[in-house]
Amino acid sequence: MKAVSFLATMAILALASSIASAYDPSPLQDFCVAINDIKSGVFVNGKFCKDPAMVSANDFSFSGLNIPGNTGNKVGSNVTLVNVDKLAGLNTLGISLARLDFAPYGLNPPHTHPRGTELLVVIEGTLLVGFVTSNPNKLFTKVLNKGDVFVFPIGLIHFQFNIGKTDALAFAGLSSQNPGVITIANAVFGSVPPINPDVLIKAFQLDKGVVEYLQKAFTPK
Repeated sequence: MKAVSFLATMAILALASSIASAYDPSPLQDFCVAINDIKSGVFVNGKFCKDPAMVSANDFSFSGLNIPGNTGNKVGSNVTLVNVDKLAGLNTLGISLARLDFAPYGLNPPHTHPRGTELLVVIEGTLLVGFVTSNPNKLFTKVLNKGDVFVFPIGLIHFQFNIGKTDALAFAGLSSQNPGVITIANAVFGSVPPINPDVLIKAFQLDKGVVEYLQKAFTPK
């Protein structure tokens, strides 16, 4: 009886384990519209795999993160992302890397990564960082110095701001080969085609003139 009971228990645990681990793969693009005709489709959620016999060490290497990014822009920051499009060997590995450069008082504006958690380490300078939770929108914020590490949970709005008088540098690891980025202001006020101004006026409680100004400022030239 003990043996039967043990086997029954193991069978239940195995079934529960299989149910718990049965899930869809994480998406690696913003959307995937289903079609019935596979001849009209394209391969998504990864890349086609290279013949192993043709793989070389160069497929797992990327050069250039020693070069500072250009921070001569309106926000005073630059992100150099190394994802699967730049480093083919990352395919299926679920990880990517970014270099973040900041001019004095430079900002990496509020944004989200819909497909990746971000782990940031400060190399030089002092950064004010933070993220906002889903409703009721609690802010977690902290000042980071050289050597400090901070994690931004997947999908949450977050930012990094150089509060120092000198340049700042950080590196970030992301838990996706293609984490994606949605910069909030650009997405809301600079979408193409633009969001109906009446929607933004009501959503942000702004005057029409302000909304029109912001849409003009953020719409790609």
